[in-house]
Amino acid sequence: MRVAIDASELGGRPTGVGRYLRELIARWTRMPACDGSQLLLYAPFEAPATLDHSSGPGARTTWRVVGGARGTLWQQRDLARAVRADAVDVFFAPAYTAPLRLACPTVASIHDVSFAARPEWYAWTHGLRLRLLARLSARRARAVLTLTRFSAAEITGHLGVSADRIHVVPLAVDYLDAPPVPQAPAAAVPVVLFVGSIFERRHLPLLIEATALARRRIPGLQLDVIGENRTSPRQDLERIAHDAGAADVLRLRDYVSDADLAAAYASASVFAFLSEYEGFGLTPLEAMRGGLPAIVLDTPVAREVYGAAATYVPLGDAQAVADALTRLVEDPVERAARIAAGDALVAGYKWNDAARRTWDVVVAAGGQSTGRRDVETPA
Repeated sequence: MRVAIDASELGGRPTGVGRYLRELIARWTRMPACDGSQLLLYAPFEAPATLDHSSGPGARTTWRVVGGARGTLWQQRDLARAVRADAVDVFFAPAYTAPLRLACPTVASIHDVSFAARPEWYAWTHGLRLRLLARLSARRARAVLTLTRFSAAEITGHLGVSADRIHVVPLAVDYLDAPPVPQAPAAAVPVVLFVGSIFERRHLPLLIEATALARRRIPGLQLDVIGENRTSPRQDLERIAHDAGAADVLRLRDYVSDADLAAAYASASVFAFLSEYEGFGLTPLEAMRGGLPAIVLDTPVAREVYGAAATYVPLGDAQAVADALTRLVEDPVERAARIAAGDALVAGYKWNDAARRTWDVVVAAGGQSTGRRDVETPA
C-alpha cells in the first residue's frame, strides 16, 4: 500500500501537528501491520534530521521534495500535482486541509474547529481560508480523524460532516524520542508553568493576573511561559504583567528543545492551561506525565480528556485560579492526590494505540481491510 502524506508540518520547529505526524510516522515504520507499505512524504524542503527513518518491521519511507513556498498555493497546486504523478492508494492530510483535486481517496485529520466555532479569534483572511478549505477537505474526505467526541460533534455541526465518517482517535504522551523525566532538584522558588502556542482562547492575561494574586500568599512565585505568541492582535504579555504589578513574575520563551522542555516540567510546581476551546489539549497530559498537577478551565473537552485528574477553574475568575494555584503548591495532600490521578490517567494514552487505530482508518479509506474493528466512531 502506498500512502501519500503532506509532511510540510515537519519543517522548522515542529509543535502540535508536527509532533503528531512525527510520532505516527515513527510508529508506522515499526508496526508489523504496516509491513510492505510505503509512506511517501511530500514537503517543500529536504527531510529534517529529526525524522525517524527506522528500518524496523513496518512501513518504508520515501521523502519527496516538492518545489514552492509552503502554504495554500503549494498544497493545492504543487503538492496535488506531485501526488497525482505518483501511483498512490490514499492521501493522509494531518493538518486540517488537503489538496482538493486528487483522484485518490483522502483521510483528513481535523483536530478542532475553533476557526469556525469562534471566528473572532482569527485574522479575517486566515480564518476564511481555514473555514473554506477545511470544510471542503472534510466533505471530500473518505474519512475524517479527530481527537475527542467533543470535536467530532463540532465537526458535524460546523463543517457538515456526517458522524459515520468521523473517527475519534486520542493523542498520547509516551513519545519514542522523549528524554527521560529528569529528577530536578527542589526549585529555589515555586514555578507555575504554561506550555503551548499562545492564542487568545488560552487566556494568558488571566493566568498572569492569577499568578500575581497567588504570589501574595506564595513568596517568590514565578510564571514560566513556553510558546510562540500567535495572538491577533498581539497581546503584549510583558506589559500586561507590568500593569498587574508583577513585572518580575513572568518569564517568556518562544521555543525550547525537548530536553529543556522535560526539565521545565520537572522543575515546575504546578501546570496551568486556561484554554476555553481545544480539540484535545495535550500539554496538560505532558505535564502529568512529568509528575505535575494541572489546572485547566472547566470545559466539556477538558472533562472528557482529563477526567478526575485535573483541577478545574471557571473562566474569568482570577481569584479562583489563584486559590487553586495556592492549594496545589502548598497543600501536600491535594497535590499528591492530583499527581497520583494524573499518573493513572496518562497510562491510558499510548501512541502505539493511536498509530494503530489511525493506520486502520487510512487503510480502510484506501480500500484495503486490516480485519480490525476497534476504531472508535462516535455514536
